[in-house]
Order: sequence, then C-alpha cells, then structure tokens
Amino acid sequence: MSKEAHLVLADGTRFSGTRFGAEGAATGEAVFTTGMTGYEEVLTDPSYCGQIVTMTAPQIGNTGITIEDGEARRPALRGFVVRELSAIESNWRTKESLDAYLERMGIVGITGVDTRTLTRHIRDQGAQMAAVGTEDPATLHDRAKAAPPMIGQNLTGEVTTPEVYQWTEGTGVWSVPREGARPWHVVAMDFGVKLNILRCLVDEGCKVSVVPATASAQEVLALDPNGIFLSNGPGDPAAVTGGVATVRELLGQRPIFGICLGHQLMSLALGGQSYKLKFGHRGLNQPVKDLQTGRVEVTTQNHGFCVDVDSLKGKCEVTHLHLNDDTCEGIQHLETGAFSVQYHPEAAAGPHDSRYLFRRFTDAIARARS
Repeated sequence: MSKEAHLVLADGTRFSGTRFGAEGAATGEAVFTTGMTGYEEVLTDPSYCGQIVTMTAPQIGNTGITIEDGEARRPALRGFVVRELSAIESNWRTKESLDAYLERMGIVGITGVDTRTLTRHIRDQGAQMAAVGTEDPATLHDRAKAAPPMIGQNLTGEVTTPEVYQWTEGTGVWSVPREGARPWHVVAMDFGVKLNILRCLVDEGCKVSVVPATASAQEVLALDPNGIFLSNGPGDPAAVTGGVATVRELLGQRPIFGICLGHQLMSLALGGQSYKLKFGHRGLNQPVKDLQTGRVEVTTQNHGFCVDVDSLKGKCEVTHLHLNDDTCEGIQHLETGAFSVQYHPEAAAGPHDSRYLFRRFTDAIARARS
C-alpha cells in the first residue's frame, strides 16, 4: 500500500508525494542533478554522500538496477527524489527494480514530487539541509533545521576504503585499452573514488593500488608509485585537513592528477582557498573550455564547492573554465606540473569528451621517468 511521504527543506518549504524504497526518515543537503540518464551511477557516486538528490529527468527507474553499472558497492546518498517512479523495468541486464534496490540498501525515496518547482527553488534559494520520509511535516522540518550544514563536514571517512587493495578491471566493451601502454604503477588515494575512474586508469595500462583517504605521504611513497591520483569525494574540502597535509607532502615527489575533491585538496595544499557554490554543478551536460587547446568539452560534474583562482595566482595556471559561470574547472601547478580538474573525465554516466586527461597523466609519468 502506498504511503504518503514529504520532503521538507530547512526554510520550511514542503513537497509531498509517495514513499518508495526504505521506510523511515533521512536528513541531508537537498541538491539536484540534470542528467537525463545514469540514475544508477548517481545513486552510487560516493560524492553524493550526505545529500538528498533530486533527479530533474521526469521518469526514473525505467531500466531498473544493473549491479555492474554501480560506481560503488552501495549508495552513500541519504535520500532520492523523483517526479515519477517507473512502474516497469525494461532492460535485459536488470537485476531488480529501483524500489526494491533502495529498500534493500536502506535509502528513503519519494515519488510524485514537482521536481521542476523544487529545482527552481534550490536554484533561487540555494542548496540547503532537508529531511525526507513518512513522518509528519513538522517533525521533518525540525530534523532539517537541526541537521549540520555541508560546510565544515569531512565525509571522506564514510566512503573511503578501509584498507589497501589492487584494482585490475578496465572498462571492457566500452573502451579499447591503449596499445603499447607502459604498466605504470599508480597509487589512487580514495576520498570516495568512482570505480570507472579506476577502470580508465587500467585502460591506460596502469597497475592501480588504492589506498585509504587517511594514508600518509610515507605510506603512499612506500608503495613506490610512478604516479599519484587524487580521487573525487564528498563534503567540504577545507574540512579534509589530513588529506590536504598529505597532498602537500606528496607534491613534487611524483606526477599527480586530481579529480573533483582531489582537485580541491591539491589547490588547498598549494595555499589556495575554496568556497561553496550557491547550488553546485551536478549533471552530464556541463560545458567546460580547455584553455590550453581552445576545445570545449561537455562534461559530467558533481560538486558543491569550488576553488578560488585568485588565491592561487603566481602558483598555478588555470587550464579549464566552466562556460556557464566562469568558475575554475582545472589547474596546473607551475613548479611541479601536478594538474587537476573539477569535473569527472571518467564520465559514468556521461560523455567521453574528457577521457584524454587520463592519457595526459600517463604521458606526464612517462616524461618524469625518461
């Protein structure tokens, strides 16, 4: 039997609908993503840890859940908001329905929400804390008001690996491994890594060792890597003080490539600053210009914080800009050549315009070894 549910924002704005997925209530930062496809990758992207995610595409769940498409072993988000939950799953690869999957994973969902109005509200008023569930609206509002804001939260501990492991799987049918690639050893610092990032590194011929977010510079270097990768992840980069200190020690020791939170941590390690965007960049259609080539890429993004480029003047070259708001999307350190981008070149889901960055990383490793 369907049960009424509500999403209540900290400012008191309420949206009502029907519960699906798990019972109960959850709090998190209310955000939206504009991807028309890839809801399973959204669900399992660790960068959404601590957030209640609204899908702007009108119907969600119509291809069910395919375990192989997940970007982590389980979702890290707090809640899931859709306009219409598909009544059927039409996909020969599907293993279970979206409803059953969220119930099994303990994630609260709500369907029947006017997601256009909700998205406009978040765009106008900014991302804010919220609560979702079947409790009465007043109780949910109290939960939302009491929830700690995203600023100041280090959430990497909730999504990182507890121990070192080796990753050997490539993207398979979706890509052809690079011919003649050298088997460079890359240590990936896991601040909430998406699995397709690791697959892309393998496609470039890399042997990949994944280490926890808490790994020290000495522990990373003890693995004798040819290059170091800094992964994506959730929360406020300024709160990840241990990661910033580690990256600061690693700069110049090996070629470094960072994505998303890894980009922000590298910037902070270089003495830069970060700030929170009003509602962030989340989706598969974000336009970015590569200032080194003049090429415009359509990119996948998921972040609520950004790097202040003025704080890095004289230390870094800005390599990429977001064409919607001119925010920083990539930097290169002038002294060491370490580079990073704010967006997700592994693009799961999304376009493959930016896959060249993984080759740029292995080329930097080759030059360092020559």
